[in-house]
Amino acid sequence: MAEKPEDLHLPTTIVTKMIKDCLPTTCKVSKEANIAITKAASVFVLYATASANSVAQKSSRKTITGSDVVTAMGEMEFDKFVRPLENSLAIWRRGQQEKKDLAAKKKASATALKDDEAGTVDEDKQSVQSVIQID
Repeated sequence: MAEKPEDLHLPTTIVTKMIKDCLPTTCKVSKEANIAITKAASVFVLYATASANSVAQKSSRKTITGSDVVTAMGEMEFDKFVRPLENSLAIWRRGQQEKKDLAAKKKASATALKDDEAGTVDEDKQSVQSVIQID
């Protein structure tokens, strides 16, 4: 962990890109404003992380979960963010489950294919052995 909170900051280029993406193209943002928003975003992330960590510790856990972050948003009185965050987490969890299901399906398919190939080799061996025994 960093020595001072000032050492922890979000990359300015990423925050600047986020700012540009959410504003109309006709709107310009000064360098000073970019820096101020970057600092504010960094402070918010630190505050949200500390609050979520507090929620996790109250539950005797060391790992912060998405649910801890949602609870922390409510405790921080950012109630407007709770519902959208819950929706985003649900979408993310579904995506992760779909990836997991797809990976399991691929693994099962590969195993079945491998078993089929092994069965074909066994059948070939049996055919050769039966030909050898006939001769």
